[in-house]
Amino acid sequence: MGALPVFRWRLAPDGYATRRQLRARGLRPGGQGVAAQLERPRRRREPLVAYLYRVDLAKPVRPMTPSRWAALAAANRARRICPKCRRDAGYVIPTSLGTCVTCVYPEPSDCLRSA
Repeated sequence: MGALPVFRWRLAPDGYATRRQLRARGLRPGGQGVAAQLERPRRRREPLVAYLYRVDLAKPVRPMTPSRWAALAAANRARRICPKCRRDAGYVIPTSLGTCVTCVYPEPSDCLRSA
């Protein structure tokens, strides 16, 4: 197996697409390996690289089943629960904070009430 073909940015031939481009067409790579890559040169840094897949070998995206929708809803609901106060924050808790904003930055009045 030889090296991957490398194309300059925006100069890839027809028949190749990135994962995002495949998804926009309702396709997925479907187990195929990377077929080629794009390189976008940058000054004083390594080039940006995008991996390309063959469109003719791509498969249709699998449809969402009711159980998949339920699993996705449960996962998103779990991301809203604060691990410290166990309340639904009403938004996805940022991983940088790890807890809801109320637990990270309590109001001075909250501190007086709990004392």
